[in-house]
Amino acid sequence: MKTSILPALTVCFVAGLAAAPGAFAQDPASTLAKIQSSGLIVIGHRETSVPFSYVDTNNQVVGFSQDLCDRVISAVKAKTKRADLKVRFVPVTSQNRIPLVQNGTVDLECGVTTNLTSRQNQVAFSDTFFVATTRLLTRKDSGIKDFPDLAGKTVVTNQGTTSERILRKMNEDRKMNMQIISAKDYGEGRLTLETGRAVAYMMDDVLLAGTRALTAKPADWVLTGTPQSSEAYGFMMRKDDPEFKKLVDDALVDTMKAPDFRTMYDKWFMKPVPPKNISFDFPMSDSLQKLYASPNDKAFE
Repeated sequence: MKTSILPALTVCFVAGLAAAPGAFAQDPASTLAKIQSSGLIVIGHRETSVPFSYVDTNNQVVGFSQDLCDRVISAVKAKTKRADLKVRFVPVTSQNRIPLVQNGTVDLECGVTTNLTSRQNQVAFSDTFFVATTRLLTRKDSGIKDFPDLAGKTVVTNQGTTSERILRKMNEDRKMNMQIISAKDYGEGRLTLETGRAVAYMMDDVLLAGTRALTAKPADWVLTGTPQSSEAYGFMMRKDDPEFKKLVDDALVDTMKAPDFRTMYDKWFMKPVPPKNISFDFPMSDSLQKLYASPNDKAFE
């Protein structure tokens, strides 16, 4: 059997898979086949990225990214015909999110990752679901109005982010003599800022608005500074799996064009959100409306 029958059986098995309804490509890169076989999808999430992806007081993963992700999970259940599909949540950080997607620990990262051309060499990105700009969060009385005011001062950002790269290049090109602290996540960044170890926090504006909402006295803080970049957020998945990417993109596009999408947006950006029930007051911009009308997966750089 090992020398003659096995090849024939293999051919029949592969042919059977091709004919079977709901079957998927049986190769190591087929995420849907893996999910269908295991009955499990693994979602990477952030722990403190309010209002996109974070853990609430009930230890549940919530946020705008997660609401979108839930629509993708529903599409995966339908495609794999696994109504009983289990979902496992794995917390990720700016430093480990790409490796965890690459090595298969995470099937889909539903956080706040910027789609960059350099990152496309490592992972695939879904259609963009949000666009942010990089600015500063600082105390109202700090005297910091824009980036040149950071010369000779200490600023915090998140490790492994676009903001960290921009700050370090700015420091080198303009000889600003800034001290740059690289936090592991938004919780550590907020603590660094609130305790006075840094005069400003550079990151994406909407996430800084979330950080401000979590401070002891949100009214003491202000978003300021000329935007240094535009950030296109997308969900990450393994490269070279067009079948899974198409499913994710289709689910996101269907959601963006659904009648209840505006309600979903307002829930996280225009109404009070946990844990402090403070509203971001972040209306949908014209650029966002155009994006949702014509979704795409293009990186800004």
